[in-house]
Formats: sequence, C-alpha cells, structure tokens
Amino acid sequence: MHELSLATSVVDAITSQAARGDFRRVEKIILEIGALSCVDPRALEFGFEAATGGTCAEGAALEILTPPGEAQCFGCGGLVTITRAGTPCPDCGSHQLVVTRGDELKIKALEVI
Repeated sequence: MHELSLATSVVDAITSQAARGDFRRVEKIILEIGALSCVDPRALEFGFEAATGGTCAEGAALEILTPPGEAQCFGCGGLVTITRAGTPCPDCGSHQLVVTRGDELKIKALEVI
C-alpha cells in the first residue's frame, strides 16, 4: 500500500509550508490524482487520515479530483482519452502513444487559516 507513503509525503509538504509561518491550520486539501497514476483514491484517503494525525492538517477535509488519462497518438496524430497505460489508440489502434495527462499526483489547492 504505497498510498500511505504518498499521503505522508503530501502531509510533509503541507506541514513544511506551515512551518514557514504561511498558515496555522489546514481546513481543506484538494488533490489531483490522475486516472493513470496507479494510486487508489480510497486507499489514499485512508492513509491521509493516519498521516494527518497530530499535524496542522488533522481533521482537514480531503477532496480528490481525478482527471482522465489522455495521450498523443503518433500513429494518427490525435489526442485521445485512455483508461490504462499500454492500451492502443482507440481511433487507429496504434501503440505509439505518449501520455500527456492523467498520471499526475499533486496538491491542487489548500484552504488554510
């Protein structure tokens, strides 16, 4: 379950920012976890609860946005939506795809006081 270590890394980044005096408490965290990121959002939510204990983010609401996977196809030149890495282009069947979106995991926004 690598989601716990990912949640810990997110909380570490947030507490590091808080330590600089930018804010005291986090009310809400918005994460963007792409559909191709190989991260289970439910497992990350569970890990997030454990990782925030005793920090400025304890009790913060967590919102997860899940952008779809997108890839540029070199076979037909199209920008296509894909559900898994390694799948062929849904338009032409080519496997010459480069993922352009959907593999990210980032802190999109924080609501702080």
